[in-house]
Amino acid sequence: MSVFVNKNSKVIFQGFTGEHATFHAQDAISIGTNVVGGVTPGKGGTTHLGLPVFDTVAEAVAATGADVSAVFVPPPFNADALMEAIDAGIKVAVTIADGIPIHDMVRLQRFRVGRDTILIGPNTPGIITPGECKVGIMPSHVYKKGNIGIVSRSGTLNYEATEQMAALGLGVTTSVGIGGDPVNGTDFVTVLRAFEADPETEVVVMIGEIGGPQEVAAARWAKENMSKPLVGFVAGIAAPAGRRMGHAGAIISSEADTASAKMDAMEQFGHYVARNPAHIGQTVLKAMRERGIAVK
Repeated sequence: MSVFVNKNSKVIFQGFTGEHATFHAQDAISIGTNVVGGVTPGKGGTTHLGLPVFDTVAEAVAATGADVSAVFVPPPFNADALMEAIDAGIKVAVTIADGIPIHDMVRLQRFRVGRDTILIGPNTPGIITPGECKVGIMPSHVYKKGNIGIVSRSGTLNYEATEQMAALGLGVTTSVGIGGDPVNGTDFVTVLRAFEADPETEVVVMIGEIGGPQEVAAARWAKENMSKPLVGFVAGIAAPAGRRMGHAGAIISSEADTASAKMDAMEQFGHYVARNPAHIGQTVLKAMRERGIAVK
């Protein structure tokens, strides 16, 4: 099992013929992702990577049955591309771009009301179910199939945690990067809820950052609603107050937004916490041993 994407997902790339989309589409195909075509306005009727190119998402969906879109569109036009995907009936849209204007994301969130598309991103590495489906830019070779779900605001720490776990023989059901922007499409709780419902996910790793209340809200929700152990880490332990650190959403505006405060809250809610990013893998292994969960 997996969450959101799997071997049966039919994936298109918006901005398909561009350099970055081409590179990551090729990598996605190499691990078994069912890429069925792509969209580049003005190039409809041609082929790229041996797959059909369409002028619109609606045309791509009608011709291929696509239900997942990887959106490789520049920030100024990204929200419009996402709305096109949502309007065409895409079920999971993954948007990689960093720097989408916040007011565009607010407009997009209003557009999503009443629709069931899962939006992952922006400013995300994407989502991967190892050996089945990659929609994003993560290095697919570090992901091993297993029984651990990962949800992260940080891309690079997602990769780091995954590689640590792989070195210990631990693998992943699905890894979801929710993105580091202040207005994002999918939050921690949405992903935790999906992992809780997934019978093959037995442990969940949540990697947060300074800024905003998401991590504490998710830790509280997990205490009240999850039966599976949650392992948490929050990046930014040395970040100074009031200074943006990397992601647009990574800024401390109050004491509760600090990494220490968030990890303290996670511990108070009874979750496992790695205080050092180098210890994430070992903390996952500890949680599995204490809960009697087999390494897979």
